[in-house]
Amino acid sequence: MADAIMNFIKSTGVYELFAGGDTTKILQYLGMYVIIGILFYLAIVKKFEPLLLASIAFGMLLANLPGADIFHMSFFVDDSLPLSEVVKKVFNEGGLVDILYLGVKTGLYPSLIFLGVGAMTDFTALIANPKSLLMGAAAQLGVFVAFLGAIILGFDLCQASAIGIIGGADGPTAILVTKILAPALLGAIAIAAYSYMALIPIIQPPFMRLLTTEKERKIEMKTLRPVSKTEKVIFPIIVTLVVCLIVPDATSLVGFLMLGNLFTVCGVTDRLSKTAQNELINIVTIMLGVSVGATANAESFLAWDTIKIIVLGLFAFIVSTIGGLLFAKLMCFVTKGKINPLIGSAGVSAVPMAARVSQIEGQKANPRNFLLMHAMGPNVAGVIGSAVAAGVLLSCFG
Repeated sequence: MADAIMNFIKSTGVYELFAGGDTTKILQYLGMYVIIGILFYLAIVKKFEPLLLASIAFGMLLANLPGADIFHMSFFVDDSLPLSEVVKKVFNEGGLVDILYLGVKTGLYPSLIFLGVGAMTDFTALIANPKSLLMGAAAQLGVFVAFLGAIILGFDLCQASAIGIIGGADGPTAILVTKILAPALLGAIAIAAYSYMALIPIIQPPFMRLLTTEKERKIEMKTLRPVSKTEKVIFPIIVTLVVCLIVPDATSLVGFLMLGNLFTVCGVTDRLSKTAQNELINIVTIMLGVSVGATANAESFLAWDTIKIIVLGLFAFIVSTIGGLLFAKLMCFVTKGKINPLIGSAGVSAVPMAARVSQIEGQKANPRNFLLMHAMGPNVAGVIGSAVAAGVLLSCFG
């Protein structure tokens, strides 16, 4: 009986945590619990990206329970193993989260998330004003600036590519690029990407006010022209053809984004559109969040590289915001004041939060300002732009 009790005690996570008296190990776990608590606070109390941050935080909690043994990152970082061997190893030796992580490893989850995003996204503003595509492209500046910064800080080309994509402000894109190019950094990059997306209302406004004049912020933009159903149906098909022929590595993201949009605009697949917008994206969000969060264990996450990634991610996000704003200012000058530069900041991919920030800042300067639909143009262009940037990086270094 005594042996049985002792065996039970030794099987507990508490025993594993304190066995051997490793102070560093204990402090690492305590540090992770503090970080997890902050993410729960941002998700639940502050309501910043709660659908994903809550799942990621819980995945981190599961991965940092001593003795739980439900995820093994070592199964997925060996590129020499064919996928069939990885799957066999997961089902023979792995835990629950290992099985869920296969959706990240294969690139399934990011593509399905894009399917749902496409079904929920209205491309009308971009179709009505194609020039806003240029602002979405300009807002990808942070991707390549952070890429160079990461190289300067000692990361290799693949790691730098994965870190740079944080500047696109698109979580699924960051996850897809990272799982291919630098899987060991997935936890830090995913948490940085989604945290900064959640903090858009805090990060962007100071730079929006700094880089625009009060006169520019007061500019009222004309109502966008009506867009026909035919244009809405043709748009996702044409974009898929053009983008994927030029950048084939972007096909899984752009193709599913446009397929989801086609389900919504064609008018004959309402059931598929509703499924993509609701049940499918919700289920995938849970699986993606938990499996990505589980990659952030105490041993790998609490490192200097993580701090560098967090700093570079913030820098990338700021530079992308500045890139969109400055290009919008240029367009304002060229059009002699017909474009409010505030909509340029929406060129980062975070839909629709970035567009809402443009609307809020515009109304602070001029209560009659209604910039939301105008800002949605560069905002959805940013989604396409981030996927294209990811495709370029994958084609160069993948």
